[in-house]
Amino acid sequence: MPTETVSRAAPAARRYRYPPGLEHNLLWYTLGRFRVGNPILLFEHLARKYGDAAHYKLGPQHVLFINHPDYIWEVLVAQHDNFIRERTVRRSRMLLGEGMITADGAAHRRQRQAAQPAFHRQRMAAYAGTMVGFAQRTRDGWRAGETRDIALDMIHLALGVVARALFGTDLGDEVREVAAAINSIMGLYHYMVALPAAELLVHFPLPHVGTFKRARARLDATVYRMIDQHVAAEDNGDLLHLLLGAFGSADRVLLRDQVITIFLAGYETVANALTWTWYLLSQNPNAEAKLHSELDAILGERAPVPEDYGRLRYTEMVFAEAMRLYPPAWAMGRKAVNDFELGPYRLPAGTTVIASQYVLHRDPRFFPEPLAFRPERFASEGEEKVSAYGAGGRLARPRMTYIPFGAGPRQCIGEAFAWMEGVLALATLAQRWKLRLAPGQRVEPEPLITLRPRYGMRMEILSRA
Repeated sequence: MPTETVSRAAPAARRYRYPPGLEHNLLWYTLGRFRVGNPILLFEHLARKYGDAAHYKLGPQHVLFINHPDYIWEVLVAQHDNFIRERTVRRSRMLLGEGMITADGAAHRRQRQAAQPAFHRQRMAAYAGTMVGFAQRTRDGWRAGETRDIALDMIHLALGVVARALFGTDLGDEVREVAAAINSIMGLYHYMVALPAAELLVHFPLPHVGTFKRARARLDATVYRMIDQHVAAEDNGDLLHLLLGAFGSADRVLLRDQVITIFLAGYETVANALTWTWYLLSQNPNAEAKLHSELDAILGERAPVPEDYGRLRYTEMVFAEAMRLYPPAWAMGRKAVNDFELGPYRLPAGTTVIASQYVLHRDPRFFPEPLAFRPERFASEGEEKVSAYGAGGRLARPRMTYIPFGAGPRQCIGEAFAWMEGVLALATLAQRWKLRLAPGQRVEPEPLITLRPRYGMRMEILSRA
């Protein structure tokens, strides 16, 4: 049953009603029970034991975990004005500065409005050639029988696409250095972001701090080079020129924050989604055969073109189902500015509210046999249904049950870009190759900023011919 708490110093109007949850503070109650570094285990436990809403405390902080689409809708959409980014995202300022992910309120709206034209539907067709071109470059670099870390290959592919399509820059061999810097930062995620007082650790001469600062400086060098090249070049209408027009070139740090945020967010989702897609296809030969059949029927030997994006329906369903099981954005958090009500509950200002796409997408109420890889879940189910993802899929399940890109005013600005890149890159690569998990390869999701494979994804390249 929900519990009621009344402060003796507070009037009756400030009575709070919490959902059931952990009896003891998370700091000493669960660290021995749930493996440090994998909060998904905690969220799965909360959903399994307490249902749609669960309350716990982390030190003095009230935390509310929600796992029902109606509650998620309230926080992300209906009451979004009352919620700002929570602690972990704010700590990402150590890397991202005051970019679109970490900003709130008017600053966030201004940044989003400045970047929005680059992601309009009419711009997507212009990006398709770049997406297919980099996928072809990756495809041509593979050799039958070799074993490769597909996670790293997908990072290189997606980095190249976002740099060229959105920022007019060809990273060339530099992509390996940029990827190595990003991987260094990801490896320090728990140390630099998730630990208590992490924002203070960055000011001390500790070994991990030095690694983080060197990796950040490497990324900054690439970003500032892109900015300087665009300042000196004629305006070609790409995203970076849009940002220059909105913010000017005088404040290079502000520009840097905008560029690095979109640069990193723009590649990370697609790279991880494609990696998990290859793994799932390797474990599900029937789905793989259906994918190849569609590619042979629609594309044959030719490269995909923009118009194929809407035709490759099964390819899109494969990509959608992969992001259901392994959503790159595996959780999202908000912090309440004022007291708020959610269903029968009333919680205080300052409460952190967390929802997990990973847990929600595996809820059997919305996805029967949730652990099965079934792309057909995303087949069109009637014109009366509201489109909830991709180019044309229609879902018969409730809203907010499938949200790989979030929802509301903070929904991922590059969602359409990511869908097109994922579908066209998968189609281009799968025309020629199929992949099999390398012997001994351990597969375990690691919840960092995104959901990465903890041990990489080494796979054997096999020719379809």
